[in-house]
Amino acid sequence: MKLFFNSMLFLFLFSAPLCAQIDRVEPPYWWADMETSEVQILFYGENIAAYDVSTEDEVLITGVTKTENPNYLFVTIETDGLQAGTFQFNFSKKGKKSFTRTYELKKREAGSAQRQGYDSSDAMYLLMPDRFANGNPDNDSVEGLTDTYDREASGGRHGGDLQGITDHLDYLEDLGVTTIWSTPLLEDNDPGYSYHTYAQSDVYKIDPRYGTNADYRNLADELHKREMKLVMDYVTNHWGAEHWMIKDLPTYDWINQFPGYAQSNYRMETQYDMHAAERDQHYCVDGWFVKTMPDLNQKNPLVLQYLIQNAIWWIEYANLDGFRVDTYSYNDKEGISKWTKAIMDEYPNFNIVGEVWLHDQAQIAYWQKDSKIGAIQNYNTHLPSVMDFTLHDGLTSMFSEGAGWDTGMMKAYNNFVNDFLYPDINNLLVFLENHDTGRFNEIYDQNLDNYKLGLALIATTRGIPQLYYGSEIGMRGDKGKGDGDIRRDFPGGWKDDAQNAFEAASRTQQQEAFFSFTKKLMNWRKTAKAVHQGSLTQFIPENDVYVYFRILGDEKIMVVLNNSSSDQTLDLGRFREVLPDAGNGFEILSGRSIKLEETLEVSAKTPLIIQLN
Repeated sequence: MKLFFNSMLFLFLFSAPLCAQIDRVEPPYWWADMETSEVQILFYGENIAAYDVSTEDEVLITGVTKTENPNYLFVTIETDGLQAGTFQFNFSKKGKKSFTRTYELKKREAGSAQRQGYDSSDAMYLLMPDRFANGNPDNDSVEGLTDTYDREASGGRHGGDLQGITDHLDYLEDLGVTTIWSTPLLEDNDPGYSYHTYAQSDVYKIDPRYGTNADYRNLADELHKREMKLVMDYVTNHWGAEHWMIKDLPTYDWINQFPGYAQSNYRMETQYDMHAAERDQHYCVDGWFVKTMPDLNQKNPLVLQYLIQNAIWWIEYANLDGFRVDTYSYNDKEGISKWTKAIMDEYPNFNIVGEVWLHDQAQIAYWQKDSKIGAIQNYNTHLPSVMDFTLHDGLTSMFSEGAGWDTGMMKAYNNFVNDFLYPDINNLLVFLENHDTGRFNEIYDQNLDNYKLGLALIATTRGIPQLYYGSEIGMRGDKGKGDGDIRRDFPGGWKDDAQNAFEAASRTQQQEAFFSFTKKLMNWRKTAKAVHQGSLTQFIPENDVYVYFRILGDEKIMVVLNNSSSDQTLDLGRFREVLPDAGNGFEILSGRSIKLEETLEVSAKTPLIIQLN
């Protein structure tokens, strides 16, 4: 027995170093039959670059890159023609094998390449997982992650997680949304304010305070059972200062250095300003978003390929339906164009919306795929969708100001006048608010009439409507008090909450009024094909009443938004080019039939959505 023990000890001591050389492999595995068949595999371990690497005969190594940091080895292989299965990487010194590492190519799911992304038939629901619902209190604080549970702190971890989202999918389905966009879920080990998760410390790992990678895939599966979709919030521009790779950079220029830190000037206009000083453009693109978020250098081909593969890995692993890309226009614009094209080449029906927070339609349109404005500079982002921030700008004031040359509902009209600038108006994200802006129901003091007008507008105009969690029950939040106030906890997401607004019986009368309106409108929208794909004909607002039509073949929908504080009588003769001389319509929100003859009465501060017969 002693001899056996000594033999086993010898084998253990002899074998241990063979496995200890590699601490990380990224991507951890890949798939066979991918458009992106040439895969750059990162091996990380102490002095790993001192080894030569080879593999089995049928696996072709097309490149090996060693950097100034000997702890990294980038090995590129060609997977075209390889079958799903495993093979070995051999690590040698002076021709003698030192150790091996197994790598796997998985079999792709059927139809993966042709997956259908979100589109204008969808309604997106943006939530912040930490503030939505706590389904598993056991992961509120996790050993090794610095920021711990503190629900009393507006910028602290409140405990919401993936299980909390999964537990409330019935609520979201009932509400009428079809797509969930969650703010980032990957690990963020910042010492404080980490709940927003935009300063990621490991981009192959779900933050354990939210759950596991398997929990994320399970969320996608549960959504797909309901014919709903999942959008990942992806960050290409920066990582967090606590990212394991930032602490041991592969190359000095993996991040943008000045040397060291320099703040972005946030002037995205320098990306296309033909008169821009090089220094200003440099500080916009290469400057760090904040000091705790080192700016990634997409001009470095190793960085760019790493980001492309990481994004594809998550699409395949979690079976995603789309991305929202944070701070899209702060990236190196040539690099982000290549990143976007690689994703869309792999998944032609996928969708990606970029955060391009600008206040001019021409400047926003520059960033959409096949933009004629971008083409002036021979530039194409390949980005299918952008966010309609100019419409959002108007929505924050149009319902509280009187009619004027460029006030009230004229702000909506004037926004859509500029739609000729966009190559694909149906693929714009339209929204009342998001996690970075003032809450709509705070701006308008929880006025239900204004909420109805605003939601009716984004639900029936061109594009993809996006709701922000809690607005459907009238939630408030003052941006002036900090981000924590616009990211309040959803009431009922925690077991000890005094009220559970997920359940109709527990909602206040006011909450139920907001919810029931949202539910009726969003569920109707699911089948309104003219809203999804139809043309838009708008009429100049009169007396602060905005009228437009969505038309698809024989299907016509008339939308009337009376923003006036008084009842209005519309002369229907104004609209005869699209409205029959006489006929009937069905008003969706009230459920009543309407005769459309000479005039139409519209109550003050009221939307009408009329399906024409």
